[in-house]
Parts: sequence; C-alpha cells; structure tokens
Amino acid sequence: MKLLIRGGRVIDPASGYDHIADICVAAGRVVALGQVPADFTPQRVIEAAGLVVAPGLVDLAARLREPGLEHKATLESEMHAAAAGGVTALAIPPDTDPPLDEPGLVEMLKFRARNLPGPRVYPVGALTPGLRGEGITEMSELTEAGCVAFSQADAPLTDTQVLMRAMQYAATFGYPLWLRPQDPHLARNGIAHEGAMAGTLGLVGIPVVAETLAIGAMLQLMRVTGARVHLCRLSSAAGLALVRAGKAEGLPLTCDVAAHHLHLTDAELARFDSQAHVVPPLRSEADRAALVAGLADGSIDAVCSDHAPHDDEAKEVPFGESEPGATGVELLLPLTLGWAREAGVELPAALAAVTSRPAGVLGLGLGRLVEGAPADLCVFDPDARWSVTRESLRSQGRNSPFLGRELRGRVRYTVIDGHLDFESAPAA
Repeated sequence: MKLLIRGGRVIDPASGYDHIADICVAAGRVVALGQVPADFTPQRVIEAAGLVVAPGLVDLAARLREPGLEHKATLESEMHAAAAGGVTALAIPPDTDPPLDEPGLVEMLKFRARNLPGPRVYPVGALTPGLRGEGITEMSELTEAGCVAFSQADAPLTDTQVLMRAMQYAATFGYPLWLRPQDPHLARNGIAHEGAMAGTLGLVGIPVVAETLAIGAMLQLMRVTGARVHLCRLSSAAGLALVRAGKAEGLPLTCDVAAHHLHLTDAELARFDSQAHVVPPLRSEADRAALVAGLADGSIDAVCSDHAPHDDEAKEVPFGESEPGATGVELLLPLTLGWAREAGVELPAALAAVTSRPAGVLGLGLGRLVEGAPADLCVFDPDARWSVTRESLRSQGRNSPFLGRELRGRVRYTVIDGHLDFESAPAA
C-alpha cells in the first residue's frame, strides 16, 4: 500500500529529527521523509496536521495469553488492542500454558501471529523447563525457533546454581537473560508492598529488600559469568540505586519499569481494589518518585506496559484472592506522556523510552523513523483526553487500576509493515 502521511510533527527520537514533514510509505518501508517525490502517487492520504508522527511503540512485556489461557484473552483481541495503543512490536513473556520451553510452541505462536493483523511478535523463551527452576532449556534450539531472550517471567528460581549455569551458557553464546529481581523466600505469600498500608489492611507484604537482594546476587553472577542481563520491572528506589552502580561499573545491564509504577503507589490499596494487585507491587511515593527521575536521567532504559489481561473472575474477588496483573498495552502511550509532563521531559526524549530504547534492548533495528526503515508508525494526538472505561478498552481483559480516570494522548493511526492496522475518528 502506498501511503502519504501529510503535515504532521514527525519525531524520530534516535536521530533527533523533529520537524513538520510529510512521510511516504510503500512496500512496507519509509521511502521518503520531508518532501514527497514527484512520481509518488499514494493510495491513501492521512492528514496529520496537529498530530505527532513517531516510530511505532516497542513494548517489552505484553502477555497475549496464548497458548493455553484463551479464557483471559486471545491473540486476535490483544494484537488488536496493541495496534490501538500504537504498539507495533512486542515481546511476549514465556508464562503461557504450557510455557514457551519447546521450539514447536514458539514456532506455532509465531505462525499464528504472522497470520493476524497487528504488531510484530517476539517471544521470550523459558529459562528453565516448565519454568520450574530446575535445569535450563535448550536455548540454542529456542533461539533458532525465534526467541529473542530467556526469562523465568514471574516464576521463582530458587536454585542459584541453576541461575549461574544459565548465565554461563548464555554468556558463551550471547543470549540475553531477562530477569525479574525478587527473592522468592522474602516475597513468599506476599501480595503488597511491605509498609504501613499493607499493615493496616492486614495484607502480607513484599519488602524492598526482596528486590535489592535479588539484584545484588544477579550483579555478582554477572561479574563472574559476563552474562548480559535485562532487569524487568524495577519497583524501588533502592533497586534503582544498585542498577546505577552496576551500569557505572560497566556491566552489560539494562532495565525497564512498568508504566503503572510511574503513576501509582500503595495508596491505591486503601480502596482494597483488586485492580491494583500487580507484580511487583505498587510501592511508596518515594519509590515512585525515584523511578520517575531514573527514567528521565536514563538510568532506566525503557517503559513497558506489563500487559496482563484477566477475565472478570480473576479480579472480582477480595484483593488477597485475586490474580495479579493489569491490562496496559493501550495505556502505554498516554501513561508515558503523563510521566514526561511530570518529569519535565521533552516529547522526543519521552518517545525514546517506548521506541528506540526498548528496540535497543531487543537488539532489533526497530523504533526508528528514517528513510529505508520499516514502516512501523504511530500517529497520535498528544492533547486528546479520554476516559479509561471497560467500554473504551479493546483488550479482552478489562482489568486496570486506571478505570474511571482521564488520560491525555490518544492514538489516531497505527501503521505496521506499511499496512494501516488501526485508525480511529478524532474526538468529537
């Protein structure tokens, strides 16, 4: 499809390009940026005056719930939701049912995704068979099948020797490990941040030291093995301080933060609302402020949605009995824009946190808007206000701590591989 996007504010965070310009798309690529070639005849023209045209968002954690958990969501529903959120590439954690520990499962998932409209899908393979924490998977075979990294998702890994051997093997062959730092013993049975709020409500807490102890162990093993590690979903100021020290030391370390941790704290638990039950838990205001600042100064590499759609039965129960997680892929852009406004971060730098920087973590040539690049684009209205409701979400999962809140910034068009995969009418 030949597509002309005319008169928008075109931002490529990686190069610093920020101009009112036209973009020509053909054969899945950006063929012209700035001036329309005389011989270019578009099949569709998008008038983008007053809108921002950016690279498509790259999400490092989005559960699509297939295979095995289709009662929560399907590939069709979640890929449509991702496109509606401006996401054009996403990484899938391995905690499906069964987990992504066999090449055949990975190949099946990629085949299904290729035959549906929506984002490019990059599976993250299981680090251990069945995510049981015993032994390591056949990383080479899983890589050949399409895995971009290896992870335990939220499953505990109690055997440090297994983790060390996994790091040694991964370092030998250059495979990145994506690890969520949480000591399983200190976090056992915990469902909330260990603080005054959890104490008042009688909820079992997860202390910050559960995160810092795990990070400390991982950094030590990185020093010994040389493994490349991405820490998933930092939640605390103390954890961020350890990450800064590790990066200053020169360790091959990256990290991300979930978008909801930039806005919410454990004060949300006062309503005893299971929509605020997430992993890692929402922490204190001091932790939230540290994460906001850490993303702004580059200590945190990227923002992810940590998209985890659930059916109603998983959330319409008391807090302690609910399943953790929130739908978020449609909220990634407005929550990132909201963080930027709070932190005083300019729009190009804000967009880098959800485009070029997460693409760098993936090691892929995505998240760029230059001539010759894949035509993965997000066109959005940065000032459009909308309310998050069950009806406004396209995800099959309607679970979000932001239900009933007004957000600012909404996607108007999403182009993936040159195809217009999503469009919405402007707000009345």
